Amino acid sequence: MNTWISMKSLLQKPTSKSLMAGFDLILFEKKPVLGIIRGMGEESLPGVLEAVFSGGLRFLEFTLNTPSAFLLIKKAIEQFPDLCIGAGTVLSTESAQKAVDAGAKFLVAPNLNENVAEFCYKNSLAYFPGALTPTEIEKAWSSGATMVKIFPASQMGPNYFKQLKGPFDHIKLMAVGGVGPQNIPDYFSSGASAVALGGSIFSPRRMANREFSAIQKEIEEFMFAVNKIYSKISAIDLANHSS
Repeated sequence: MNTWISMKSLLQKPTSKSLMAGFDLILFEKKPVLGIIRGMGEESLPGVLEAVFSGGLRFLEFTLNTPSAFLLIKKAIEQFPDLCIGAGTVLSTESAQKAVDAGAKFLVAPNLNENVAEFCYKNSLAYFPGALTPTEIEKAWSSGATMVKIFPASQMGPNYFKQLKGPFDHIKLMAVGGVGPQNIPDYFSSGASAVALGGSIFSPRRMANREFSAIQKEIEEFMFAVNKIYSKISAIDLANHSS
């Protein structure tokens, strides 16, 4: 089967999991890139947000182990309302509630916490828990995950996604950790529904040094690689409907 044709499933109509407060899953599936901010100071926020928006990134998480994370979430939403802002490293229902109170539209975690999963279900929130083994992945999805975050993706490689999609073709997977323009096509063609960019672009040092132009340039390169893939999928889909 043609690899790109098989990837048409990435553009399928969303399920009921798309009915979430403040999170547009349809848009996320068209621009399936999540930015991860960790260890940023408040003084860098305006420049980073401008680089993110101008670079074409629309979904951004602030990890809760970042100092003043809740304040950063609130200010990011105020300054760039067209960005979809969420919270990462959400490990408890207490931190989940504080993140929502700050305005977070989705929650991300390195693991599955069933209490957080229930919180997200009750509040119609998008939830991206981390998992690695098949058992963990299936449990995360069955607990209501919007997508399951495979972390660290670089330790397993794109072929791991291909193997997982054999039995788990219904589960949406997001590749996190070690993903870049050079291997983005491999992850998507192997079954990933989304990818994330983080410390390689948003390093605390670069943000503190106000290297916003460099950050924007690398975001643009990342987004270009993703958009190139989705342009191919759309072209094949159009050709198939015309034939």
